[in-house]
Parts: sequence; C-alpha cells; structure tokens
Amino acid sequence: MSTGKTPRGAVLFVCLGNICRSPAGEGVLKKLVTDRGLRDRVRVDSAGTIGYHAGSPADARMRRVASQRGYRLDGRARQFTSADFERFDLIVAMDSDNLDDLREQATLPHHHAKLRLLSDFLPADASRDVPDPYYGGVEGFEEVLDMVEQACDGILGELLR
Repeated sequence: MSTGKTPRGAVLFVCLGNICRSPAGEGVLKKLVTDRGLRDRVRVDSAGTIGYHAGSPADARMRRVASQRGYRLDGRARQFTSADFERFDLIVAMDSDNLDDLREQATLPHHHAKLRLLSDFLPADASRDVPDPYYGGVEGFEEVLDMVEQACDGILGELLR
C-alpha cells in the first residue's frame, strides 16, 4: 500500500558478478528500509560489473548465511549499465576494482559524484575492500554480512539527507 510519499533516494550495490556481495547489500538495506517504514521512499537494487551470472540467483551459501540473519536475497543477477547512473542516487561499490570499473563507465561529473565504496560507511580502521567470499568458506560470507550490516545505517542516512 502506497503512502503517497515520493521516493527520496535510490541506491545500487555493485560487485563483480552480483551473486555474493552486492545481493547481500541489497538484502540488508531492504530489510532496514522495511523495518523503518521507508519502502515508499527508498529503492534498493544490486548489479555486477560483469554479466557472467546474469539471471542467476544469489550464491546459495550467501543466501543461507543471510537467511540465518533474517535477510532475503531473492533477486536475480544483472549487469550494471550506463543507464544505472541516471536511475540511482548512490552507487556503492564493494571493492576498489569494482569502483575503478564504474569510474571507467562514468561519462559525466554527476555520475562520478554518485560513486562510493562500501568502506566509506565503515569505521576508519575497516578494510578498504569487502573481500569476495566466492572461493572460500562460510566465514567469508559471514564477514561480508558483518561489513554490510555495519555500513547500511550510514548508507541509508546519506540517501535520506
């Protein structure tokens, strides 16, 4: 049911394949937005810098770990497109390589202004990059969720400013 409020912000999480880290960001922030009654004001999505996994669900290990913490990761992988620069107010890259890839696609100054690293929303002593858990064990997926959970309040605050 719509409250009649217009959306105030849209955020896109971006990682390499859109099956581990960026779906985690999407799922955590969507739950935070829902819990705070902001679904009509904030839009959340995720994408990958490559299209290799396009159409695939999030990695089963990430879905399992996220579900244990109360998050749903039910989106499908898609590749980032230049149109995303116009559709989103904030584009959050999971690591420096993803950020570099996005900067290469950013053709206008206001595109660059939308780009941030997830670690920009973490304490100063945090790792600069969210590690890719794909080739590791469950602890890597836990670490990703820990970092994303820590960052999402700040991301939401920036969107609503």
